[in-house]
Amino acid sequence: MRRRDFIAATAGAVAAPGAAWAERSGPPLVGVLSARAAAESAGVIAGFRRGLREAGFVEGENVAIAYRWAEGRYDRLPALAKDLLSRNVAAIFAAGGPPAAFAAKGATTTVPVVVVSSDPVRLGLVASLARPGGNITGVSLFAPTIWGKQLDLLKQVVPKARVIAVLINPANPNAAIYAGEAAAAGRALGIEVPVLKASSAESLGQAFAALARLGAAGLVVPAEAYFDSRRDRIVALAAQHAVAGCYPWREYAMAGGLMSYGNNLPDAYRQAGNYVGRVLKGEKPADLPVVQPTAFDFVVNLKTAKALGLAIPATLLALADDVIE
Repeated sequence: MRRRDFIAATAGAVAAPGAAWAERSGPPLVGVLSARAAAESAGVIAGFRRGLREAGFVEGENVAIAYRWAEGRYDRLPALAKDLLSRNVAAIFAAGGPPAAFAAKGATTTVPVVVVSSDPVRLGLVASLARPGGNITGVSLFAPTIWGKQLDLLKQVVPKARVIAVLINPANPNAAIYAGEAAAAGRALGIEVPVLKASSAESLGQAFAALARLGAAGLVVPAEAYFDSRRDRIVALAAQHAVAGCYPWREYAMAGGLMSYGNNLPDAYRQAGNYVGRVLKGEKPADLPVVQPTAFDFVVNLKTAKALGLAIPATLLALADDVIE
């Protein structure tokens, strides 16, 4: 690599955020580093822009945004992070969970990074929720009760179920945590929770084909950028194999999944956008507490329930935030 190319590629990683910003003419540049795909992220990115507006920043007016999408291919994230830093971004928003967060963390210790990630303390992304330390803060999607709730919802819909599987992507740094939390939740409910792994189109198909062999009456799909960017295929596979699925985001239920239970993701992105705006105004990530989840969405698709021959208990319908008929 030529010396001047090396300097251009690494300048963003070593320069202080104020210096990087000063080298740019015009409004500050924010980098969005997402493990997801652009085509399925319109709703959450709208939430991010809304948060920026709340902090006084409007894209195209007083802030510019550079988007980089990994489309579920996590190996692309480090290079995408370096590319953003070479453009002298004033801050990075790492979206789509731990893979993007780790890529940003590995690329810079000086440029402010705001993440949306599950359990950032346990993963070592921040020192603590109250005082993150370093150059990273953001929004945590972790809630200890979420696995138990998702499994319990499926158990109420399929009360005779003895086996409910969970799908994970082994390429995600959170994979072992997901598997452990799911197993613990299964023991509490007295059901088996086998783990199915998928990180490619072929292994995704194989995972669904294994459900019948395992005798699984349901499947939990966790928050996972690779799965999000293949949401339509996952929902189609669930229909093909006639499996009751519980998914993390309402977009799955709207696409034909049986039900979803999880954080309000557009609102999490809004909170992240607000933090990015505060960083642009001079606040330090180390002093901004990690936002913890407080609101959860529960969505039921009655059309899918009917197609699967399932009756959704009235008690669940009464709890749903939205019912798709």
